[in-house]
Amino acid sequence: MLKLNGKIKIGVVGLGYVGLPLAIELSKKYFTIGFDTDQLRINDLIKSNDKTLEISQNALNKSSLKFTQALEDISDCDIYIVTVPTPVDKNNNPDFSPIKNATNSLGQVLEKNNIVIYESTVYPGATEGICVPILEKVSGLKYNSEFYCGYSPERINPGDKKRTLKKITKIVSGSTDECADFIDQLYTSIIPAGTHKVSSISVAEAAKVIENIQRDVNIALINELAIIFNKIDLDTKEVLEAAGTKWNFLPFQPGLVGGHCIGVDPYYLTHRAAEIGYHPEIILAGRRINDGMAKYVSDLTIKEMTRKGINPVDAKVAVLGLTFKENCPDTRNTKSINIIENLLKYDCDVVVSDPYADISEAKERFNIEIKNLDTLEGINAVVLCVAHSEYENINLKSWKKLFSSKGVFIDVKSVYNKGFFSNSDISHWRL
Repeated sequence: MLKLNGKIKIGVVGLGYVGLPLAIELSKKYFTIGFDTDQLRINDLIKSNDKTLEISQNALNKSSLKFTQALEDISDCDIYIVTVPTPVDKNNNPDFSPIKNATNSLGQVLEKNNIVIYESTVYPGATEGICVPILEKVSGLKYNSEFYCGYSPERINPGDKKRTLKKITKIVSGSTDECADFIDQLYTSIIPAGTHKVSSISVAEAAKVIENIQRDVNIALINELAIIFNKIDLDTKEVLEAAGTKWNFLPFQPGLVGGHCIGVDPYYLTHRAAEIGYHPEIILAGRRINDGMAKYVSDLTIKEMTRKGINPVDAKVAVLGLTFKENCPDTRNTKSINIIENLLKYDCDVVVSDPYADISEAKERFNIEIKNLDTLEGINAVVLCVAHSEYENINLKSWKKLFSSKGVFIDVKSVYNKGFFSNSDISHWRL
């Protein structure tokens, strides 16, 4: 088994919002190489440009971290940490192709006594049931005698500058007790918040996947309550604030649930549950409610415009926020696109603005042209989907200037208080 010292060499495979911050921290104590198959990503990082906005240009400039797209450059590493995404396909079945491809590549360079640690979200049993057999087959080495594995799930919250990698307790596990101890020491050495070692890789996998399922189900409950309260003309935010005065009321808020974690991870466990003959009900019910919120919001937008005397056909609707969450450039699995598509079915003239979304990526992925908010005018309705901090500071005068005259403001994230638009001909609805 390896000994933890300054001579070990670490390869981090996948340099997205999870892998890059981890690699940066590891490079402060160990020789670390960041590997990614995306040459454009590597080129950007070499120029100290992180499009995920997780790492500043200054931090990249100061880092000793090396970047590569060449597999041979990480062929002599002692430890490999896999941080590639685990998406779902169009039928919401787990798509293991990124993690399988990464594992196949590592199998080609794996050597005796190497340790492979996975951070990608999977269902319990996937690391040892899917990844380990690939490593054994490709490398020709035997698991737990010639190489070892671990699982330490990522807990990065994109766009969050307070709860960063070093401030979040890290769950760790290993394929043997000795391996688990080594992995625990490794993460302890870079994370002041400490670690939580568990008895098996499967326990660590399960802990990760239920973190996001719990959030998904709770948000689904609040979304369902918001729908009910809207029907009986109650303000959801006011009700939640009142309920929140009790010490044990959980502070969840309604909204769109997208992204690569909360809106995806539940399908990994439900897939595994189906394989063992169990049909999960609460988890899938929560998914149905949350996946249906985009249609609910877009239909309500049409209803509110009609009530205001605005013909939805050719009405100019501004959708604000294309990324999946606030203050984050990631558009993966964004639910804003579903709102846009539904509004287009009503023949609305939809324009989209987002200060964080990448203009070229929006065009390539969604065929959407991102507009600068300051250039918009003659708007009939605004759908504020994502609570970017830039939106919070816009005054009433500026909003009035945006609208043609009368208008509808659909405040999905309840950014503005009741009464903010009272001195105007703008109808304000919030989820």
